[in-house]
Amino acid sequence: MEKGNPYQEKVALVTGSGRGIGRAIAKHLASLGADVVVNFFRNRDPAERTAQEIEALGVRAHVVKANVGDMEDLERLVAETKKAFGGLDFLISNAGSGYNRPIMEQRPKGWNWTMDINARALLFLAQKAAPIMESRGGGAIVSISSPGSFRVLPEYAVVGASKAALEALTRYLAVEFAPKNIIVNAVSPGIVATEALQHFNTMQDEDILKEIARQTPAGRITTPEDVAKIVAFLCGPDAEMIRGQTILADGGFTLPASGIERPS
Repeated sequence: MEKGNPYQEKVALVTGSGRGIGRAIAKHLASLGADVVVNFFRNRDPAERTAQEIEALGVRAHVVKANVGDMEDLERLVAETKKAFGGLDFLISNAGSGYNRPIMEQRPKGWNWTMDINARALLFLAQKAAPIMESRGGGAIVSISSPGSFRVLPEYAVVGASKAALEALTRYLAVEFAPKNIIVNAVSPGIVATEALQHFNTMQDEDILKEIARQTPAGRITTPEDVAKIVAFLCGPDAEMIRGQTILADGGFTLPASGIERPS
């Protein structure tokens, strides 16, 4: 590690980090020198494999099962982080869920579930983590959002509303936590390969992925590793003056007004 590495000997908690974007974020922060708490809820094996890969990079990993939609689990998750590593510097609110269905098929249970995991978790994780982070001189909080917060996607109303709430919370947290030297931002990665078919499930995998890549000005789909690098940047000192922002990282996919065109 280079001398003065701002990530070395830091502690990161990444929710939903057993797979996908969360896994990429956890591994990238570990590669920069941070110890990582790997969180999962349903599937332990991927989380354990992620932890093993992190430890192979020469840093520490600790696996915690917790449902971020449950208040008691949130409190325990932060407490176990402090117990395992003595503190917390980077909080990454990545875990997400939701009911993708038309508005007329939505139910209160689905609304509550989605809001609790996607938005409420950020608020109360931040609330519980802030004293620990402040005691270490501050830190960074980064959450993962979605263009569904401002664009209308098929069967995405409740998830989109939860992501809009998450982005609003990001702004409020950024202002209230500034005196604690805690920097708060969000990343909106757009369509990542593993997520695209959730919203366009009538199409074949190759068709939709090729079409999205064709319509993306960058010429390819955003990867979990792309997101991980942006998250790490927002946790570092070079991002000190970025506060309360949602960084859209979709290769320009949402820029054209027409939206996605289904292949014939």
